[in-house]
Amino acid sequence: MPRFVPMTLALALTACAAVAHAQNYPSKPVKVIVPWPAAGSIDSAARITSQRLSTALGGAFVVDNRAGAAGTIGADLVAKAPADGYTLMVHSATHTANATTYPKLPYRTIEDFTPIAFISAQPAVLVAHPSLPVKTVRDFIALAKSRPGQINYASSGNGSSPHLAMALFTSSANINIVHVPYRGGPPAITSLLSGETQASIATLPNALPHVNAGRVRALGVTTAKRTLSAPNIPTIAESGLPGYEMNPWIALFGPAGLKRDLVDRLNGLVNKAVADPEVARTMVSQGLEPWSGTPEQLSTRMRTDLDKFAKLIKSIGVTNE
Repeated sequence: MPRFVPMTLALALTACAAVAHAQNYPSKPVKVIVPWPAAGSIDSAARITSQRLSTALGGAFVVDNRAGAAGTIGADLVAKAPADGYTLMVHSATHTANATTYPKLPYRTIEDFTPIAFISAQPAVLVAHPSLPVKTVRDFIALAKSRPGQINYASSGNGSSPHLAMALFTSSANINIVHVPYRGGPPAITSLLSGETQASIATLPNALPHVNAGRVRALGVTTAKRTLSAPNIPTIAESGLPGYEMNPWIALFGPAGLKRDLVDRLNGLVNKAVADPEVARTMVSQGLEPWSGTPEQLSTRMRTDLDKFAKLIKSIGVTNE
């Protein structure tokens, strides 16, 4: 028998085992770690996606919120998990920003994760407490310039997407307002509602209920175009700061080394889910906008954002020691 036959047979058996694993998956509950608090936009995206994956694959995809340190605590758990598909993660563009804001991360942002699928865009909106005498972005900029260092703004954490969106806003508008970081979007909105802070760039799912109830005033969305979920709110660019745009993403990841056939299967199911009109309506009603793509496109976007956010973060001097 030729010497290469046993190796060929071994490779064939390995390939068959991988296919069998993907076809039998999941044979036990899958933990979907969300490194942010419950009730925020990332949590909403994770729960919508997990429910669809549970239905499609006939197994339980269970959301596990592990909030803290701008998503790094939960991300570390995923980075150290076995690459068997039973620990996944739904995270945001903040994942790439953390590579710069946290100089001593216990994991590697790119190398220790497997990109699987985009889930949605994460539009945000500049909101102000009703006590501020402003109705437009232009008004807000003028007020901030007349009161340097006197307006406090809330964010969901140092280096989070909302924080970076506001950092880009303040640097572009050349204004000086005070950053007050919180541990996630819901606590940040709570501080704004109470008047502890006077402004915030918050994700639409966190902000829209309070905008619609008149508890906070919406000045402009961060996207280049008006959003599907709030078409009556102008963009920041059209409301007073031309050229401004920030549109982070939410996506599904696994630990490094996840089998390609499983990645492709999950990617296809997530893309199918976000293309479903019912899912799209649910996402839009919660301030999210469906986003599909390949694992390679997600990987490329991560690397692009890592460079973009690094430049922004270094220019404003944000660090988390």
